Order: sequence, then C-alpha cells, then structure tokens
Amino acid sequence: MKILLLGEYSNVHNTLAQGLRSLGHHVVVASNGDFWKDYPRDIDLQRKDGKLGGIALLTKVYWNLRRFRGFDIVQIINPLFLELKAERHFRLFDYLKKNNGKVVLCAFGMDYYWVKRSEEMIFRYGDFNIGNNLRHTKEADEARKDWLGTAKETLNRYCAEKSDAIVTGLYEYDACYRPCFPEKTHFIPFPIRPYEYAEPADSSNGKIKIFIGISKQRSEYKGTDIMLRAAQDIATKYPERVELKIAEGVPFNEYRKMMLGSDMLLDQLYSYTPAMNALEAMSHGIICVGGGEPENYEILGEKELQPIINVEPNYESVYNALEATVLNPDRIPQLKRESIEYIKRHHDFIKVALQYVELYSRI
Repeated sequence: MKILLLGEYSNVHNTLAQGLRSLGHHVVVASNGDFWKDYPRDIDLQRKDGKLGGIALLTKVYWNLRRFRGFDIVQIINPLFLELKAERHFRLFDYLKKNNGKVVLCAFGMDYYWVKRSEEMIFRYGDFNIGNNLRHTKEADEARKDWLGTAKETLNRYCAEKSDAIVTGLYEYDACYRPCFPEKTHFIPFPIRPYEYAEPADSSNGKIKIFIGISKQRSEYKGTDIMLRAAQDIATKYPERVELKIAEGVPFNEYRKMMLGSDMLLDQLYSYTPAMNALEAMSHGIICVGGGEPENYEILGEKELQPIINVEPNYESVYNALEATVLNPDRIPQLKRESIEYIKRHHDFIKVALQYVELYSRI
C-alpha cells in the first residue's frame, strides 16, 4: 500500500512509518517534526516564526499538494494536522479525501472530543476534572476556549464524520470517541522501536535513580509540579538511597540521554495510561510511576503484566509510592524486566504496524 502519514505526535508517525516500511509498504511522513522535538520526516512542514510564517507554510503546502495525492491511505495525526488556523484545514481535508483512497483520523491528543467528553466527567480524574470538580489550570481553560464552540470544534466534528476510520492510541481517547463513533473507532497501541529494548540498568552507586522531566508551561496541567515536590521530599528524606535527576527545558535528544540509566520515571499524574514518553522509558527497563489504572490493562487485554506503579492524582499517593519502592528495592529488578516485556508484548512497532495494515485493508 501507499500510505501518507500527515502530522506528528511524540514520534508516533515516524515510528509507525518504520514498521510499515519493514512490512513492505511505501510510506511518506509529512510533518513539522512535532515542533522543537524535530522528529524525522520525509516532507518538512515546519512553520517559521514571525507574522509571515503562516503564509510561508500555506505556500509550502500548496506547492506540495501534488505529493499529497495518489495514496491508498492518508492518516492525519489530529484535526489540526498543520500549524494553520482551523479554517484553513477544511479545504485541505477535502482535497485529501478527493485525491486519495481512504482517510484515517487519529485521536492521540488534544481535540474537541477529548475536551468535551472530559468536561462531562466520564473519568474519575484527568486533565479537566478530579472527581466532580473541574480543574481550572491555565492550559485546561485555554483548551476549553480553543475547542468548544469554535472553528476547531467544527473542524474536528467534520473530520470525524468524513473520515473512514478513527484510531485511538490510549484508553482515555477511546472512551471519548467510541460512544460517538462506535462503528469506525479502533484502538491501536502506540508503536515503540525494538532497538530501544535493553537490559535494565544497574545502579552503580547503590542509589535508586529517579528521573522527572519538567515543562514549565505544562507543569500544573500534567501534575509534574506535585510529582516533583514528592520526589524532592523523598530524596531529602533518603539521601543515601535516592538520586533525583531533573530535566527542564532541554532539547529532546538531551532529555533522552538524561533519562537513560534511570531506575524510575515520574510521568503524567492525571493520566490513566502511559503515553509515548513513559513507553519509551519502559522499553529501557525504566519503571513508570504514573498512569496504570485497570482500564489501561483491560483495553490491552493484559491480565498478567502490570509493571506500572499507579498513583492517584495527589501528593500523598506519589510520596507513598516512591517511599514504598525506596524501602523495598528488591522489587525493582522484576518491575524493570516486566516493563521491557510489557513493551515487547503490546507496543513492538512491527506488531503495531500489522494492526494498522489490518485496519487499512478492512476499510
């Protein structure tokens, strides 16, 4: 098959492309590299800074339109698959529909259905609520303003209705889309490269290495402010047992180097599931402390391997989970091995690519 993967999110499309190519398919990735993360792509659609950036990008897109036709499958990473206003996407989406075989919409991140369904409090906790209380972080409020009652909402609904299939990458996104589009929603796990697999790292100095990445703009929204405070308190209480590594505002490649060799990763307090950052860490035998709710294992059909240290969205839960691990280090090697096996079982990029091929063939 000829497949166009349009847009990028945390290396999903680049990794999927490698899996599909290994199976003999012709794949083109066109994206902005996911902004500063700068993931590989075949056609660069990065927007330049400045007032003329949008015009320059739109010109580039129209110049490349001939390269965006003749595919059996076009898969868009989000309703906003380019760094352009929602209003600009309608004609581009229609062009893709008209000049290619089938169009697949991905539900991998922020969009109307994620905001709308979360606002309806279908989750016990999440980015937009804790129990019956709505969260009003800066990013959550901006998301409401951006996606509810706007051109972005109209675009998302249009793409979802017109797409031939919708792929959800995490349990939460599946829970948002499946009730609305039960016939065309398909859950497929995120892909991880097998060369990431490695034997778990040993702590050379006898300390448990805890790693956390901080993004100042999203710290409160993702809960890393709470997780960092708990980790700092644990490191202060057990200085002879714990080494805390913090990455803040560093490029992706440097972030990844800092992460390698860690024993534990703190990631996304308000999530039910591990996303790409945590999954890559797990492929190295790094234990994820974050989203490991029963729904995560259920959607995968996993009844044996449960290596994620699940925490509730509060300081006490994170602190207690870290302290329990620090005081019982004998369980760390097993959790590391299980983390690697978990990725091999559910996220191997060839296994995931086969699931996509099966879906593409069916539609």
